[in-house]
Amino acid sequence: MTKSFDQKNDIENCKKSFPVLLAEDHDISRKLTEKILQKVGINVTSVENGRKALELFKKQFFPIILSDWMMPEMDGIELCRAIRAENASGYVFIILLTAKDSKEDIIAGLEAGADDYLAKPFNPGELNARIKTGMRILDLERSLKKANEEIKRLTVQDSLTGCYNRRYLKDRLPKDIAYSLRYNHPLSVILCDIDHFKKINDTYGHQAGDEVLKKLVNRITRSFRNKIDWIARYGGEEFILVLPETDVEGAKALAERLRIKISSPNMRIDNLEIKITASFGVASITQQTNKETISDINRIAKANELLYQAKHEGRKMVKAASL
Repeated sequence: MTKSFDQKNDIENCKKSFPVLLAEDHDISRKLTEKILQKVGINVTSVENGRKALELFKKQFFPIILSDWMMPEMDGIELCRAIRAENASGYVFIILLTAKDSKEDIIAGLEAGADDYLAKPFNPGELNARIKTGMRILDLERSLKKANEEIKRLTVQDSLTGCYNRRYLKDRLPKDIAYSLRYNHPLSVILCDIDHFKKINDTYGHQAGDEVLKKLVNRITRSFRNKIDWIARYGGEEFILVLPETDVEGAKALAERLRIKISSPNMRIDNLEIKITASFGVASITQQTNKETISDINRIAKANELLYQAKHEGRKMVKAASL
């Protein structure tokens, strides 16, 4: 009973998710087809020729198109080709309605981009069955697209903290640097390292250490510009922040704010309160930066050098410089 109910809900959701665009020049046939689809709960919009269908499609995406073959101004074959030429946001399932039922005509329709065809006069049950077939294919296409996006996300995301990983860093940072140098825009990188992290793991355990890393990333991401700045895990307890359109003074100010925010209040892990401090190295590209230094900043060498200077001078501090 539950399975049957779930299947029924899936069908109803498909009908809502996949509206149909009907192109049919014959008034009676168009209205009759509309009623057939509306009777089973399908959301249908109709126009009287292919040209109007294409104009409407350019304004509003329709995942399913039901088109007559023979129409004035633009016939079904021309409409198929035009739809396939559009850069649509998703796949479009096209069904041709036709009185042409020779193999040559059917092949011509399929080669033009149609997915299916239905010979006139058609049975209402057969029309609904073809529409449902299209919905199942489109539902599968959306599921696969979502799965691929999730796979892509996982390949660039650090599995523990949820920020970007080193693979993403190696791919994205050279592009940001190249853009900065080409257009003479400032760009800064901040290397952040938790002080005495090994001691935290040894004292409270690795599970607590993992929670510290996650909370650290959360505190950082809540402090910078969403969709502009970004953060990646550089090493075990090292993170790199990339700040486009930010000069050395702006990056140093952010690093100082983060230094204070990370150290207070104490991080609460289960019943524990853990005191955390971090050190920062800041390196920036300016209009005076020579393009030959790109390889240095690309390897984060300067920020790393400044970070270790901060560590050497007592930790819990920020060291910054322009290239």
